[in-house]
Amino acid sequence: MEYHADTRILVVDDEPANRLILEDLVGEHYAVHAMANGRQALEYLMSADPVDLILMDVMMPIMDGFEACRRIKAEPRLQDIPVLFLTSLESAADEARGLSLGAEDFIHKPFSPSVVLARIRNHLELARGRRRLRERNVELETLVAERTRDLLREKQQVIASQGATITALCTLAEVRDNETGNHIRRTQNYVRVLAQRLRRHPRFAPELSDETIMLLYKSAPLHDIGKVAVPDAILQKPGSLTTEEWVVMKRHAEYGRDALAQAEKDLDDAAGFLRYAREIAFGHHEKWNGSGYPQGLAGDSIPLSARLMAVADVYDALISKRVYKPAFPHDQAIAMILEGRGTHFDPDIADALVEVAQEFMAIATSFRDDQG
Repeated sequence: MEYHADTRILVVDDEPANRLILEDLVGEHYAVHAMANGRQALEYLMSADPVDLILMDVMMPIMDGFEACRRIKAEPRLQDIPVLFLTSLESAADEARGLSLGAEDFIHKPFSPSVVLARIRNHLELARGRRRLRERNVELETLVAERTRDLLREKQQVIASQGATITALCTLAEVRDNETGNHIRRTQNYVRVLAQRLRRHPRFAPELSDETIMLLYKSAPLHDIGKVAVPDAILQKPGSLTTEEWVVMKRHAEYGRDALAQAEKDLDDAAGFLRYAREIAFGHHEKWNGSGYPQGLAGDSIPLSARLMAVADVYDALISKRVYKPAFPHDQAIAMILEGRGTHFDPDIADALVEVAQEFMAIATSFRDDQG
């Protein structure tokens, strides 16, 4: 195993003998720095260049490993450093606590030198992979920003600029959100089918012209574009979000509204394409009875575009497999939306869903996630 002088490992343990053992073991392969407790480790990390990985004991005086880990993960410049606990604690509760604080792994004492080195190697590689992914996202965001500026300067015709904007922004959304897949294609088609059905309804006929329906179809893919601003740790979390994480996640509606409002202003969007995109991004989580977010709007005060997207988005979420739920059958998804008729959803739009249920099923089949 080679010596990597540019890879820095911080060892934190209150027992001098343990520190010496780890310094000798790890120091054969990496640059090692050793501290006697969590407070010393924090002071070192805040005053020096961040290290690449931390091996930390849990039971220490002055500041234990759990508290040190919590503070490290709360610091933006330190939070991505992998923390591996070295401990004699055996209970599942202790492990769960450490992992909930952001630690990457536990190595139980007495440890095997080969296991320690293997875990270090694996977590260093995982951290490098995450950094490469973030760098790729930054590059893609820069690319999209540059392309958008080109579109603003060139002032191309409305249809061309709309298509280019959708393609660039939706590509970014798909890269950031690994659950997106064909979701945006399905939902934009659901919205069009619902709008076409409702254009004959007296409540909606004045608003749903052919042009408006086409604008809704084009703008629907941008409904979750605000997720670009949500941190990866929350957006790509494989399990349920905490209450605090949900607060951050729900702000994607505001992020999307703000970004599209700025683009609308810069593009002088007289045709209304970005107006509908902005309405949908900001309002598709509102509920008919006023219990939604971000504004708690109710009834017809919710833009029609957002009410259409609410039905389309929830239907697609129900029939799609997620890490926290199975895919529900089509008929069950329809029934669940009808249960929300007049509470979550505009009752007339929920009724229209029943009338076009077979078309929804056909769209879901045509744009399955495994179809690419």
